[in-house]
Amino acid sequence: MRPDFRFLTAHPAHFVACGFGSGLSPKAPGTAGTLAAWVTFPLLATGLGEGPLLILLALFFVLGVVVAERTGRALGVSDHGAIVWDEMVPFWLILVLTPKSWMWQTAAFALFRFFDIVKPPPVRWADRRVKGGFGVMLDDLIAAGYTLLVLALFKRLLD
Repeated sequence: MRPDFRFLTAHPAHFVACGFGSGLSPKAPGTAGTLAAWVTFPLLATGLGEGPLLILLALFFVLGVVVAERTGRALGVSDHGAIVWDEMVPFWLILVLTPKSWMWQTAAFALFRFFDIVKPPPVRWADRRVKGGFGVMLDDLIAAGYTLLVLALFKRLLD
């Protein structure tokens, strides 16, 4: 099933899981969701310190488990490509922990997309073995961990 605007608005879980519509992109919906996260990050982070923002992202992760599960069941595919909340929440986490310059954020975007697409172990293991909404969210969180590790290594080399 290819979700459309009617599907998106049929239930609030679908609207969230599909990244406010970014997951409806006919090409590269995961990249579209990650771009949506990048664009919305300043709005999300405005007025919040790092601690409250991390707590909010933990809540968004839990919300993601629920909405991905419900939307996956409605679409008949557990990890349907239109579900992009799993890209958004981990990328917001990356942006919280990444230097605020355009260069670092662009590198973070490219690395996250790389690890999400290539799925090195244990990302691939989580993608294949952990099912349901938690599995949908977990593999992208692990890809975010790889991204943060590589960025930290680059930062250490450059300092």
